[in-house]
Amino acid sequence: MMNILLIDGNTDSRINKLEKYLNGLVNLLINNNHSVKHIKLRDKKINYCTGCWSCWVKTPGKCFVSDDSHDICYDFIHSDFVLFASPIIMGFTSALLKRLQDKLIPLVHPYIEIVQNECHHKKRYESYPNLGLLLDKSPNSDDEDVEIIENIYKRFSLNLKSELCFTKITNHNIEDVVHAINTI
Repeated sequence: MMNILLIDGNTDSRINKLEKYLNGLVNLLINNNHSVKHIKLRDKKINYCTGCWSCWVKTPGKCFVSDDSHDICYDFIHSDFVLFASPIIMGFTSALLKRLQDKLIPLVHPYIEIVQNECHHKKRYESYPNLGLLLDKSPNSDDEDVEIIENIYKRFSLNLKSELCFTKITNHNIEDVVHAINTI
């Protein structure tokens, strides 16, 4: 019984394989007594991070630019688990998902601490959700693309005070993804 946030980086608004997969996943998670919020980034206004640092200095914890990232940051920090879902496009997640990923920086402090002999941001909040990654491989993507993306998200989760619990591909059964979430 977790509060799950599904951040959907699918750029295609047509009903396609990924769309059907995510809809089935949401239904199965709800049937497993989870609360699920499915955010389709293509329907949101998310501006690019400009690196102005206002979220650390002028408006601590909140992006200076008014867009839908404010609500998503709120939902993110109040979730038990966040699943990032995206097609693989040119060897990486969609630009929509990457843009949001950059806009999550207000969730940590600008101050630095040493973690595993590396410099990382300090926590802003008491707790952070666990993370999962769900990728839809294109005909042009391969296992190396998946490995690179997974490694980047592991680094991202370390800095965001979270843990990347799993990476799954949409050729896995939906039940496998639900099982991975249920065992966290």
